[in-house]
Amino acid sequence: PPLHSRSDWIGPPDRRSNLRPIVFHVPPDESHLERRLRELRQETQAWNQRFWAQQNVSFQQEKEEFVYSRLKAKGLKMKDETGQKMTLNAEEMADFYKDFLSKNFRKHMHYNRDWYKRNFTITFLMGQVALERALRWLRWKKKNTGN
Repeated sequence: PPLHSRSDWIGPPDRRSNLRPIVFHVPPDESHLERRLRELRQETQAWNQRFWAQQNVSFQQEKEEFVYSRLKAKGLKMKDETGQKMTLNAEEMADFYKDFLSKNFRKHMHYNRDWYKRNFTITFLMGQVALERALRWLRWKKKNTGN
């Protein structure tokens, strides 16, 4: 983002995680509390990025293996005679999705628990930052309007 920008910038979706990365604005007069909030948001973004990149890579790999094994069991190849990639019907893929979600239930449960904890902390810090800014503004206004 340009140096004069006063807001966060959001990029295009990452090819592995499908999450849109954020470049956080750092104000020149950032307070200690504002810095804590920004750093927690940055760390949470990186944590979220890692989780979904790993999860999506795992999902794609297991999906390819599932499709390959089902096609092989039917005596089919991965591509048809025209070179098009062979697919399975919705019912067959539903078996994969159900199995994948069941296998990863605990991982998703832990992710959701940690995600809620992080978001609660971020929301709490955002409230503190809003209060700090309001008090700063009131002190500035009182100072500039006289006694």
